[in-house]
Amino acid sequence: MAILSVRNLKKIYTTRFGGNQVQALKNVTFDVECGEYVAIMGESGSGKTTLLNILAALDKPTAGSILLDGRDFSRIRESERAAFRRDNLGFVFQEFNLLDTFSLQDNIFLPLVLAGAPYEEMVKRLEPIARKLGIADILQKFPYEVSGGQKQRAAAARALITHPKLILADEPTGALDSRSTDEMLRLFSSINDSGQTILMVTHSVKAASHAGRVLFIRDGEVFHQIYRGTSTNEQLYQKISDTLTLLATGGDRE
Repeated sequence: MAILSVRNLKKIYTTRFGGNQVQALKNVTFDVECGEYVAIMGESGSGKTTLLNILAALDKPTAGSILLDGRDFSRIRESERAAFRRDNLGFVFQEFNLLDTFSLQDNIFLPLVLAGAPYEEMVKRLEPIARKLGIADILQKFPYEVSGGQKQRAAAARALITHPKLILADEPTGALDSRSTDEMLRLFSSINDSGQTILMVTHSVKAASHAGRVLFIRDGEVFHQIYRGTSTNEQLYQKISDTLTLLATGGDRE
């Protein structure tokens, strides 16, 4: 069953001076099944960042619809958008977006605090997540006291603690070294194996090769997609590399 359905999505920006129009998204249509792990790739300017912002309810489409678990959130009133994001979406960002004046635990608790959850409920939710992500022993530390990999684990815990329908990850390994990247990708796979739906935007072929499906965006529309099937990470890595070469050279859809 599709947890996310995107249909005929278009986004047109009008420049401030001169009134010129720029079409960032043309006719984007795809589904994400419940429990799926999907990566979105494309060159700079392809429209993937615009797509992510719309999926995150940070921007509105010019046309088309986005249904999350059957609800068209492109039509949610502005006053309800923050609560909708908090209750339904989890976010993992490239730069972690942790508050340095909060401990890791308080950073993780923040969306539940904003939702008015009791402290006992927050602690109950955090304990299994912290164990799974390997951060139970550093929860009282502050972001500046831990490594980049540990910060990203805390950011992942913050995304998971609300039990979101969908996790949106924006270049989640972009600020990590190679070792921390490997650890984070293993954790994302483990999180997905537990049933969490993940949609990740990335430039990294390595990161995308851990997904179950890869969507390629070119010139504001879905150009191609690859399913993992029985492929290993290494085999999927090569398929992704070949498709990116096709994108860069202006090849046609297969």
